[in-house]
Amino acid sequence: MQTWFITGGTPGGFGMAYADAALEGGDRVVLTTRRPEELRGWAAPYGDRVFVLPLDVTDTKQVEAAVAEAESRYGAIDVLVNNAGRGWFGSVEGMDETALRDEIELNFFSVLAVTRAVLPGMRRRGSGWIVNMSSVAGLVGIKGFGFYSAAKFALEGMTEVLRQEVAPFGIKVLAVEPAAFRTRAYAGFAAESVDDDLPAYRPMLTEVRAAMVAQDGRQPGDPVRGVRAVLAAMSQDDPPRRLVLGSEGYDAVAGQLEAMLSELRGQEAVARGADFPPGR
Repeated sequence: MQTWFITGGTPGGFGMAYADAALEGGDRVVLTTRRPEELRGWAAPYGDRVFVLPLDVTDTKQVEAAVAEAESRYGAIDVLVNNAGRGWFGSVEGMDETALRDEIELNFFSVLAVTRAVLPGMRRRGSGWIVNMSSVAGLVGIKGFGFYSAAKFALEGMTEVLRQEVAPFGIKVLAVEPAAFRTRAYAGFAAESVDDDLPAYRPMLTEVRAAMVAQDGRQPGDPVRGVRAVLAAMSQDDPPRRLVLGSEGYDAVAGQLEAMLSELRGQEAVARGADFPPGR
């Protein structure tokens, strides 16, 4: 029986889908959330196999205390799923300074804090899984979500290096990049105003907001099927380093990488010409 530590436990979201899948497989779950009262009815039938912890992942002291409490209760954390996150829209030039820093704090630095709190135990045992829920926006920049994309690009880079650093300790690391999935992630956009310090960007942001509102409840991705795909990838003898989820996400990432490779090859002579001449 393994113990999962999952952040971002929101009804209808990826966190709950991971928790349900882990419990279905006979494991134990520590599920963190800002609003534990929402999960009491869900958790009750599982008894001691579920531990719901209130947690603000942007508070490093709370994170360290929550990880210590989970390890004290169950002895170890075998699988960490960094799922907590949220996207705010705004232009790169005009987004409020406080909002953009909050966005990067939640979507990058909180992931780093939870990971750093869990790693010592995994290293001591010589095993563990870390699943970082990134986004297609971490591989393809999304207009209107520049700082969300920036945080996810940073998460991708950190995950790539972390994978190399912890492999000698028997720890595996997977980046998951979902496209649009039918969670509650888009539910708040209808109530959000188009606030930006620069009026020049408001027409663009109005379109971005309208698109998110229109897609709420109609996203093509199924969180349950997405989590099953992640678990299947984790069970492979040679698991992938990253996993794009959703047809739209696959098409977007494939197009981005093919365009980048074409451009890179077109600039090969320029790239190689920047070296010292042979023999110098």
